[in-house]
Amino acid sequence: MTITKRNGKFYCRFQIDGERHHFLCQGATTIKEAEKLESQFKFKLQQQINGVIPKDVKKITMNKLFDIFLQYSETNKKSYKQDKSRVALMRQYFANKTYITDIKPEDIEKFKMYLITEDRSKTTVNRYLELLSKMFNIAIDNEWLTKNPVKKDNKFPIKNYTVRYLKDNEEIRIFKACPEFFKPIIITALNSGLRKGNIRILTWENVNLDDRILDITENKGNKHIKIYMNDELYELFKNLPKTHPKYVFTNPKTGKPYSNTAMKRIWDKIKEDAHVTNFRFHDLRHTVGTRLARANVPIPVIRELLAHSDVETTMRYIHTVSKEMESAMNVLSSKH
Repeated sequence: MTITKRNGKFYCRFQIDGERHHFLCQGATTIKEAEKLESQFKFKLQQQINGVIPKDVKKITMNKLFDIFLQYSETNKKSYKQDKSRVALMRQYFANKTYITDIKPEDIEKFKMYLITEDRSKTTVNRYLELLSKMFNIAIDNEWLTKNPVKKDNKFPIKNYTVRYLKDNEEIRIFKACPEFFKPIIITALNSGLRKGNIRILTWENVNLDDRILDITENKGNKHIKIYMNDELYELFKNLPKTHPKYVFTNPKTGKPYSNTAMKRIWDKIKEDAHVTNFRFHDLRHTVGTRLARANVPIPVIRELLAHSDVETTMRYIHTVSKEMESAMNVLSSKH
C-alpha cells in the first residue's frame, strides 16, 4: 500500500491484476484513516472484478464520445466526411447533455422528431440513429456505459421504396406559386439533380460557364460530381446576378446563403399555395432521375449524373417507369 499526502490531502495508489488505481482518501485526517479507506477501495474493486457488484460507470462527456467516434470513423469508414457533418449536428442538438449517462431513450425519440422537422427523410433519420447507436456501443465496450439508449424500435420501419416525383401539372402549379427570387433554385434542382445541400451552398467557383459544367467537390459520399449544363441551366447561370461574391443563391432578407430552416419555410409555403402534398425538396432530385429513366438514358449514366453509391438506388427510377408503363398498358384492356 502506498499512501501519499499532498496539500493536506491523503491519496492512495495500488495495483490489482496489473491495473493501476489512484484515489483521493476523502475525509481522511491521518495515515491510518487513509489506509482504512484504501482497503475499502481495494475490496470494492476486487468485488467488481469478480462480478459480485457492478462496475462504476466512468463519467464520459458527449463531446468526448463524439471525438472518439470520429477517430474511429476516420480510420475505419469511407463515409468519414459525412459522419463528421452529422456529428456536428448532433453536437449542437445534444449541447445541453453533458454526460453520456444523461441520454435516455426519450431523448432519442425527441431527436428523431427534430430531424423530421428539419426535413430529413426517415431513411436519413435512421442513419443518424445508427451512428448514435454505434457511439454508445463503443462506450459500452469501454465499460463507460451499461445500456444503449438507442433501441431497435427507435428506427423508422422502411417499406418498399416508392419514388415520389413531380408531375407535369404539379410543376406548373409549383412555379406559379413560387416567388421570383426562389425560382432559380427550383430550376437548378430540376435541371441538375443536385441535392438541396449542394444547391444551398453552391458557389460561383462551382459554376464553369466556359465548359458549361457545375463542378461539385463537397457532397454526400465525398464524390467529385460534374454536371453538364443543359441550355436552360446555362442561360440561368449566365444571366443570374451576383448578389454575393462567393455564393450563387442568397436569402434576399439576409444577403447570406439560405439556412436549412429558411429554405424549408419558403419551400413549404410554395407547396401549400400550389396544393402539392407529400413532396419534399429532395423529391425534385427524384423527379430528375425519373425523367432521365423515361428518356431511356442508360442506368450507368443516370447513376453517374446523380452520384449514387450503388446501382440499386438508381434502379428505383427504372422500376417507377416500368410501373407507369404497366399502368398505361392496362388502358388497352378489352371491355367484355
